Amino acid sequence: MIPFTDKELQPAVQSVIERVRPSIKLDGGDIKLIDIKDGVIYIQLQGACVGCASSNTTLKFGVERQMQTLIHPELKVINVPLGFEDKLDQLN
Repeated sequence: MIPFTDKELQPAVQSVIERVRPSIKLDGGDIKLIDIKDGVIYIQLQGACVGCASSNTTLKFGVERQMQTLIHPELKVINVPLGFEDKLDQLN
């Protein structure tokens, strides 16, 4: 169980996003925090990351691993495809 509320997680999550953003931008992409619900972090990979074959690797081994290492090991990160920003319940 994650010992933080979603609201308490937000600054730490945003800090990790800012930390990984430069690496993602090097390849023409970007990352945006969409929401945090029940300890699940919903982000959106943007730019060149959309449709890139390596985007899942970036998500799991870049973003999620950093979140788990720097914040809490049970955090889960989900990429929100364009158009699904209001349909997060369909992504689990």
